[in-house]
Amino acid sequence: MIPRYTNPEMGKIWKEQSKFDYWLRVEKAVSKAQAELGIIPEKASQDIIELAQFDIKKIDEIEEKTHHDVIAFLTNVSSYIGENSKYLHYGLTSSDVVDTALSLQMLDSVAIIVRKVKNLTLVLKKQAVKYKDVVMVGRTHGIHAEPITLGFKFAVWVFEMQRNLGRLEQARENIAYGKISGAVGTYANTIPQVEEKVCKTLKLAPSPASTQILQRDRHAQMLSAIAICGATLEKIALEVRGLQKTDTKEIEEPFAQGQKGSSAMPHKRNPILCERICGLARILRSNLIVSLENIALWHERDISHSSAERVIIPDSFILLDYILDKTIFVVENLNVRQDNMMRNLMKYGGIIFSQRVLLELIGKGMLREDAYAVVQDAALKAWDEEGSFKENLLKEKNILKYFTKDEIEGLFDVKYHLKHIDEIIERVKKV
Repeated sequence: MIPRYTNPEMGKIWKEQSKFDYWLRVEKAVSKAQAELGIIPEKASQDIIELAQFDIKKIDEIEEKTHHDVIAFLTNVSSYIGENSKYLHYGLTSSDVVDTALSLQMLDSVAIIVRKVKNLTLVLKKQAVKYKDVVMVGRTHGIHAEPITLGFKFAVWVFEMQRNLGRLEQARENIAYGKISGAVGTYANTIPQVEEKVCKTLKLAPSPASTQILQRDRHAQMLSAIAICGATLEKIALEVRGLQKTDTKEIEEPFAQGQKGSSAMPHKRNPILCERICGLARILRSNLIVSLENIALWHERDISHSSAERVIIPDSFILLDYILDKTIFVVENLNVRQDNMMRNLMKYGGIIFSQRVLLELIGKGMLREDAYAVVQDAALKAWDEEGSFKENLLKEKNILKYFTKDEIEGLFDVKYHLKHIDEIIERVKKV
């Protein structure tokens, strides 16, 4: 991923230096296990553990000739070990090292993601409680529906982030596997006990059955969890964008001192962070498609997945890490315009109370179809003429047969619609 969207902590895990560090960590664990089992001499294991190192520049030079990165790596590492280098990578295939190391990289990466998901959940939870009584209009199809509160909106996101956390943790469990089972996974030139010892050292579980590779459904599950989490962040960002529109202006993303919105129009205050979150979330979903296609490989494996994974796996972790930070910043620092919320809420004289009026008329004995017609007529007249729904009702003789004017006024009490919000917020507090 380009530096613009890479946080240092996550980016470090996916640098070339770190990749080879993970590879060498696996090779050392293998040599230790093999020595303990009497497969290689103890002195060979000691030399590998104590002397092995690498030079990325030299690895690159060797790979220009070999066109095989693992062989280039092993050739360079061997040059530091001496005679006992013949026991390096003994009985292994490249994917034993690469896939086991990749699991370690993904585990270290998802630990960062999980930490930030928990942080975002906490921020959303605080905002849900803070704004639990801030009334605004709820919208369906982009059209005014019924009253909600801003805190309720945050509450919905709290529970969705909890589900994202669960998906990430389940994916973490299924990627926490290694394999040291040889060229087609049958342990032909090694033994299962080596795999068991190596995985125990690395705090992984041995794959119960693998081909030359760990099966890619494991990786696809992780990228699925990442993509879904990204989609939630996009959902939050999209809502901010929608509510920041000039004609709505109910909440706004932070706008820094000295920030410029447009090279042409000085008045512009654009939701650029939220737009960036939405754009990068699309990449996460496209990466998932590639990961799903990597599951089906020829026979015991081909290498078509490898090139794609060099891009999609690092980029997915790096991007989710980045947009989590941006979402946390936006949610923590939202500019909430409560006066505009109230203005928009009562637009057209309270058409958002149409369902309550409908139900009350039915309760008074009017047939549903008749009640719907008279309420709709009053509401659409307010909509088309930018008038007042309440005033239209007060002029309607068929309404006044069932209600006094004071009773009609009472139907426009926003508290009626919000009487259960506190119950939802109490659920949030338990998260």
